[in-house]
Amino acid sequence: MSRKLAAFLLTTAVLVVLLAIGLFGHRVAHLNAKEKVPPVSPDDVTLRLYQLLDNSYGGKLADFCLIADVFKDPKAPDQERQHILRVDYDKARVFGKLQLHVRTVDKITAEQLKAYTPKQMYDYAEVDTEKFTKTEPGLFGRQGDVYLRATEGGPLATAPVTDETRTQYESFLAQYVLPALGKK
Repeated sequence: MSRKLAAFLLTTAVLVVLLAIGLFGHRVAHLNAKEKVPPVSPDDVTLRLYQLLDNSYGGKLADFCLIADVFKDPKAPDQERQHILRVDYDKARVFGKLQLHVRTVDKITAEQLKAYTPKQMYDYAEVDTEKFTKTEPGLFGRQGDVYLRATEGGPLATAPVTDETRTQYESFLAQYVLPALGKK
């Protein structure tokens, strides 16, 4: 092998190693850079719920069911429907500390309210129509949050987080979950 070829191969190898170190170093620096997360307001509904569950429930809540809002069915405007919520929380979970399951039933009658518990009504509905999974406090839709919605006649599937989704999530927590757990 000639000296010129050997020098060329050595130079090329050194350049490849330096390039690899530069790219790898950039990736490591990028991975180590902290994501700029806006501070969480003390009025944040998820933060308030986490604090209540940590302070009054020992950081755990499983299968807590409650009856929520009555709404007009968009597919049948003359029919009223109702949401039933199930809340699961575990402070020790790294991902998905809070899981809010939503099921939909026909509007619950006074007789049904007397005869069945919210858990029985939730179980009767059988299938979640939505599921919100939250890891850290803050606006719903941050990194680590997951929103699932039932597809037409199918199972839950990942869906985009919209302003409407955020409003619904906050409403469920502020109007139904927090007051119900505060009384319990």
